Amino acid sequence: MIAVIKGDIIASRKIQDPEVWMNPLKELLSRWGDSPKDWELVWGDFFQLEIKEPITAFGKALAIKALIKNVVHNKEDKSNGLLDVRLAIGIGAKTYAGTRISESNGPAFIHAGERFEKLKKDKINLAIQSPWEEFDKEMNLYLKLAGTFMDSWTVSSAELVAIYLDNPKATQEEIGEKLGIRQNSVSGRWSRAKVDELIEINKVFQHKLNNLLQ
Repeated sequence: MIAVIKGDIIASRKIQDPEVWMNPLKELLSRWGDSPKDWELVWGDFFQLEIKEPITAFGKALAIKALIKNVVHNKEDKSNGLLDVRLAIGIGAKTYAGTRISESNGPAFIHAGERFEKLKKDKINLAIQSPWEEFDKEMNLYLKLAGTFMDSWTVSSAELVAIYLDNPKATQEEIGEKLGIRQNSVSGRWSRAKVDELIEINKVFQHKLNNLLQ
């Protein structure tokens, strides 16, 4: 079993210089594998990522979301970035390994593709599809609820989430040092970004998926 994330950048054409989001995204994806075998960015703003350990898929989706929401178009205004990202997570087998991820195939790729096609229609930006209907039903409810605040992250909130995901063991004081703010300000941002809720969702995701994969 593997996981596949298919995604595209929302409102990418509003950014005159695509390198402001493209280069950081490529750098992030490069931490998780090699292009074009494990990930690929194509058609300007569409990308795919293969994940060998499915239980890490939600955390990686969050990291991509935080990175894209963290893109600052106007350095004077960090209230809201212009960009967002649609992400579909597919879980399943891989039956064919191509030299490029776009050539690989199997249920994981099919699940990701099918779910990705439904995102716009369902008016959501993050969802999952797997071989287990009950798992999908429960997790997609959590993801839909999480979307109500993740889609509204300010650049500052996304910045904090990105730093936390990069080092989950960091204290709020250490996060504050990276952000150049006091610990009580970190606490406020942490609360507004709903980091505790995301941690809980990830725990549920990993626990349930781990049981299904055994």
